[in-house]
This record gives sequence, C-alpha cells and structure tokens, in this order.
Amino acid sequence: MSKGCPGWIDGTLYPDVDPPTGLCNLADRIDFLARLCSAWDFGLLPREDTIAEVRRDEWREAVEECRLLTSPTYHLLREWHGLVFRLK
Repeated sequence: MSKGCPGWIDGTLYPDVDPPTGLCNLADRIDFLARLCSAWDFGLLPREDTIAEVRRDEWREAVEECRLLTSPTYHLLREWHGLVFRLK
C-alpha cells in the first residue's frame, strides 16, 4: 500500500502504476472495480474492508457502468447492489 492510499485499496491491484490516493471520480472507481474483479476471478481474494467499501451505496453507479459481463465477480457485485441485468 502506498503512503496516503486508503487502507481498503489493495496496492497489488496496481502493478502497472502507483496505487491511487483516492477514488474520487467515476472513472477511477470503474478502473478499481475492473482490477478488483479480474484479480478475484483468478482467485486473489480481496480484504474484508475492501468488500465492505465496494458494497456501499456510493459504488452503485460504478458497478452499473463497469459492464464486465464475463466476470463472475462483477455479477456478484451487481447482486449486492440490487442491479438487474438488462440488455440494451
């Protein structure tokens, strides 16, 4: 975890860049969810505080917009947020 990074952000999800010091906008949250889902789909389980954070209502829009349709973890996140999948 980098200095200034919230404790629930797992720095190992950012092997290509320094971990963020916060996820203040929708794009940053979507990027985090994509990284989280990819890792979890391959068996790298998130920490309990990370799960608690992404289950908060503030993440609903990012979960809706992420659209990782082939990710089992993404569908779990959708279920946690009460989102019904609709084809456009």
